[in-house]
Amino acid sequence: MSSDPHTDEAAAGGPFEGPEKLLEIWFAPDAAACPDAHAATATDGKFGLRKVPRPVWEEMLDIVKCKILSVVEGTETDAYLLSESSFFVSPHRLILKTCGTTLNLLGVPRILEIARDHAGLRSVYRLFYSRKAFMFPERQLGPHREWRAEIDFLDNLFPNGAAYTVGKVNGDHWLLYLTSPGDPGSSNASTAPSSPRLAPQEAGAPEPGSSTAVEGPPAEEATIPDDVDDTIASDYTIEILMTHLSPEGRAPFFSRAPPDEAEATAGADAMALSSEIGISSLFPPHLTTLDAYSFSPCGYSCNALLKWRPDAGQDPSRPGEGYYTIHVTPEEGWSYASFECNVPLPTSPTDKATSVPDLKTLIRRVVDIFRPGRLTLTLFISSKDNDATEEEEGESAIEAAQRAFKSALALPARRSGPCSENAAPEHAREGAFAGLYKRTDKINYEFGGYDLAFASFELR
Repeated sequence: MSSDPHTDEAAAGGPFEGPEKLLEIWFAPDAAACPDAHAATATDGKFGLRKVPRPVWEEMLDIVKCKILSVVEGTETDAYLLSESSFFVSPHRLILKTCGTTLNLLGVPRILEIARDHAGLRSVYRLFYSRKAFMFPERQLGPHREWRAEIDFLDNLFPNGAAYTVGKVNGDHWLLYLTSPGDPGSSNASTAPSSPRLAPQEAGAPEPGSSTAVEGPPAEEATIPDDVDDTIASDYTIEILMTHLSPEGRAPFFSRAPPDEAEATAGADAMALSSEIGISSLFPPHLTTLDAYSFSPCGYSCNALLKWRPDAGQDPSRPGEGYYTIHVTPEEGWSYASFECNVPLPTSPTDKATSVPDLKTLIRRVVDIFRPGRLTLTLFISSKDNDATEEEEGESAIEAAQRAFKSALALPARRSGPCSENAAPEHAREGAFAGLYKRTDKINYEFGGYDLAFASFELR
């Protein structure tokens, strides 16, 4: 199999499907709950799923139809860069993100066996599967041919799952399947019946109690303090899914290396490109370990591990290392770029260049790199934290996120000097984009244990 998925798809006579299938499986509520978390047998300090040998993961990924290109081993997470996107392994959780015509869900039964046999994890705590609507659904294989088939496949493994369609069915929308925590005595691959506070939606209309596009005056922004709650830290994911990239946004991702040298220099070329266009400075470099790959003739992927707490890795019950991942399909006609990050972000800016950026600043940095014509944003966060924030400060994290989405994309930037916008260096390309967008959809969802902010935007 070629390491370049774009070449493989072109050889098959069609376009490449950029939007990814995102699978996240939790086998325990945190790393401390793994059976061997404090065992002396931990290999190189690794335990749980992180002690699974690489060949075992490679065999599972063969089922999914993708290959490992490289890996970065962090203090709490191992980040695998794949021929089709990414794979993150923590002691108690794994995240498998794959694009193209990969068979993501077909890997689930094998993952459950690996977790049981190699890590003593015999039941699933929570499962999430999500994706943006495919550009070319007719090209998908197996259960990924249609959403109903994916639901049926997961229902056969998890009888208590709930499936949702978020957004306009005849426009940009996002699909989600999730389960709720299982009973202590539940069997492998089984979780307790989920009880979301809202019935599954097959249409994109906002549900009762959700936000709409009508807003009052903005409230005082809240900052996530340094002693951020551990529940939030382990359950915060922002995605920015971008299409219709501008020519300036697409151009850097076409390989400049001679075809016979491209694979040998793919890593070095990608690292240079990451620095050149600003990906390396999305977060403070001293917090970031970046791994990147440039495909030939085009395409780009990167994983980054972010040590956002100085004591990361010292206490399994207190996570302090997260990730971001970026994947780019630059071809005209089906251009796509995705950004995903699970580091909890503050909602108000800081003047410290050494700090994690606030949500608004990060969104603007990402969008200015890729310059999309359309984009969808999702923020998935523990509703326990939302309830606490709403009680204490009058605004939930989800409502604050929706305001940050709009402020980042639909309102002119207010720059007071070169040290504004979190005092981070701007990317090297001339003529920073800073295009303005109009919001086309805004929905807030409340699930069992989680809340979601969803919004879509188009370039004005």
